[in-house]
Amino acid sequence: MNTTPIAYIVDDDPALRDALSLLLESVEIESKAFARAEDLLQSGLLHAPRPACLLADVRMPGISGIALLERLREDGIRIPTILITGYGDIPMAVRAMKLGAIDFITKPVNHQALIDLVQDTLRANAVTPGLAVDDEEADDLLKRFNELTPRQQQVFRSITAGQSNKEVADALGISVRTAEFHRARIMKKMDAHNLADLTLARVTIESRLGQRGA
Repeated sequence: MNTTPIAYIVDDDPALRDALSLLLESVEIESKAFARAEDLLQSGLLHAPRPACLLADVRMPGISGIALLERLREDGIRIPTILITGYGDIPMAVRAMKLGAIDFITKPVNHQALIDLVQDTLRANAVTPGLAVDDEEADDLLKRFNELTPRQQQVFRSITAGQSNKEVADALGISVRTAEFHRARIMKKMDAHNLADLTLARVTIESRLGQRGA
C-alpha cells in the first residue's frame, strides 16, 4: 500500500493545470493532473488505498466539477474535493457541499491559501459530507450575519447569489458606489477574504438556521 499523499488535479486549462502541479510539487506534495474528469475516472487511481485529495474546476467540457462529485458519490468513492471556481453561485455551492465538496478556491488562485488547504486536507485524510465547520463556528457566522444592517443583509444575499455590484445597485435602487461600499463592509464584518468565503458563509448560515427550525 502506497502511503504517500497525493493531490489529483482536473482542469481543462493546461496553463492552470501545470501551474497547480508545479506549485504543489514546490512544497513536496505529489500530484497528478488530468485534462478531463473522464480521464481521472478511467485511470482507476481513485480506487487506490492512499491518502489523497482532489482539485477540480467547476466548469469543464464533458464532466464538470459538480458532475464529477455526483459520479464519485454514485460509485461510492470518498475523496476530499476542493472545487476551483471563477464566480460565486449559492445554489451551486449548496449542491456541491451536499455532494461532499469541502471548500472552494477562486480564480485567480491564491498560492499560499491553496497550499495550506491541500496540506490540511491531506493531513486530515478524511472528509465529512456537508459543511466542514463545527457548531461553534457556524454560530459565530450566524451572529456576524445578524449584526449586519437590514440593507447589508440584502446585499449579502444578492452578491452570494452571483449578482455583480451593478446588478445589486439596479435591483435595490442604489448607486454602484453604495453597493461597493456595502460589499466592502460585509466582507469585513463577516471576516471573508473573497466571494467564495462569503458564499460558504451563507451556505453555513442557511444550514444552521435549517437545523434550528427542524
